[in-house]
Amino acid sequence: MIDRKHFMQEMQLRKHIREAVRVVEHRRSERATEELLLRETIRQLIKESDPAVSTDAVHNNTGINALEDLFKNTNLLTVLRQGYKSLTSKKEQRESYKNHILNAVDSSIEVENSLFDSSKEEIQEAVDIDIGAPEDNPAFIDVEKREPTPEEEVEGFTIAGQDKTGRNRAYTDYKDIEKNLITAFDDLDDPEDRVMFKDYLLTNLKLYFERFEEELQTDLPAPEIDMPADAAVAPGPEPEVPGEALPPLQERLNLDMDEIVGWLLSSATKK
Repeated sequence: MIDRKHFMQEMQLRKHIREAVRVVEHRRSERATEELLLRETIRQLIKESDPAVSTDAVHNNTGINALEDLFKNTNLLTVLRQGYKSLTSKKEQRESYKNHILNAVDSSIEVENSLFDSSKEEIQEAVDIDIGAPEDNPAFIDVEKREPTPEEEVEGFTIAGQDKTGRNRAYTDYKDIEKNLITAFDDLDDPEDRVMFKDYLLTNLKLYFERFEEELQTDLPAPEIDMPADAAVAPGPEPEVPGEALPPLQERLNLDMDEIVGWLLSSATKK
């Protein structure tokens, strides 16, 4: 003979399990929807705030077109993105990286630009006059001059007071991208093109570093907060449970049982 009390308890338990399954599924569905909306919003904001020069338009200045080609067809942005976003311990490391890269770009462009300042007439005049000892003439190219040591190169690259971890990564990465940058700049002979190339390059690099920082903040996981043992956690509001029919219970037992048991215990304490 069936124990009526035992039967009613079992039916009540089944009812609670079905309700717990429904609530857990609903919560999971809400979290998934919110995450998708957040990702889409972030992608849209990044797309709308794209600081790079257009990838499709042809600009009315050759220098800007050369810069666009540099961004699109070399590893420059990839190297800088990876280098910047690898420095996650401190913001000071990323600031140092950014400042060293911008300073190195500016210095390299200035050095290359100075080579355009001497015209053929000035060179001919220098040849026709008494130039004295070769070592005293700035135009003399001394192929036997001692190359700086790696330590001296790093020292010349360094900005005083900046984080050295960021500097070291910036130094390594800049050696990787410098050749492509200088090649693109040296192809420009018109002074206006060179000015536009440099100005747009530095401006875009600053904007890209801002984007890298935003990407990094989105990519980093939320910090784990240790709650005191005696801290009370206020229960959240119960979600509205949709009224559609549920699949058979046996097909839905793959849910997280910790979530189901937790809900059941929470429900029991409210009664």
